[in-house]
Amino acid sequence: MQHIHISAKQRPFDLCLGELWQYRSLVWLFTRRSFKVSYMQTILGPLWLIINPLLTSLAYVVLFGNIAKLGTDGVPQLLFYFSGHAIWSFFSSCVSKNAATFTSNAYLFGRVYFPRLVMPVSYVLSDLIRYGIQMLLVLALLFWYALHGMVTPAWGAWPLLPLVLVQLGVMGMGVGVIVSSLTTKYRDLSILVDFGMTLWLYATPVVYPLSAADVGLRRLLLINPVTALIELYRHILLGVGQLEPAPLIWSWVFTLAVALAGILIFNRIERTFIDTV
Repeated sequence: MQHIHISAKQRPFDLCLGELWQYRSLVWLFTRRSFKVSYMQTILGPLWLIINPLLTSLAYVVLFGNIAKLGTDGVPQLLFYFSGHAIWSFFSSCVSKNAATFTSNAYLFGRVYFPRLVMPVSYVLSDLIRYGIQMLLVLALLFWYALHGMVTPAWGAWPLLPLVLVQLGVMGMGVGVIVSSLTTKYRDLSILVDFGMTLWLYATPVVYPLSAADVGLRRLLLINPVTALIELYRHILLGVGQLEPAPLIWSWVFTLAVALAGILIFNRIERTFIDTV
């Protein structure tokens, strides 16, 4: 008896970047869809991208700045919290959206073929657009305070800002894809994503400066791979922050590790996930 066996020829670590480039129009289509769907049938639409983080930052000013009396390394409180919220929202959204890649797109994945990596990439790009819109207000505040001598950005380090965003996007996508791959069998993990991101937020110097921690706590916070990137981001944007080579190297090692692990697990799960979702 003869039979035909059809299987994927994709190697575990094959990124298929050539194929992904061929589907670049689809990447942009899903990017626009992901951006628009969040604000469809709303009165203010994309203005929520400014209103929501602004209200959150004002709440941080009251709670952490005025009540808890946490310092901001001399940076005006509104600028400190708003800029921190913008970069953290970008990373958090990359993780959360990619954590639901398989479960949210099971219907689509089961009916038409396209490189599955299109979805994670489109999520990161749509979040990058959101971050860019929020940065308009951050830059307006930054230039206002800079003109009044209240903040001194490290203008010469600004070319490093895209590198920080790329690293955070890759890290967020890698972590999210790993969680998404595991949730195809263990749905409980999807429930823990929001809780885990909240814990991760407070383990990262977003609402407080790293300088506010003592030596022992600072060492623990620097184990967090996002901490070094937040400090580099603040140094670039606000001229403050503590830069140390070792945490930055560890952050890159972690980013590459989760990216490779995410690719390996993603390529393996995408072949059979439709049977378990």
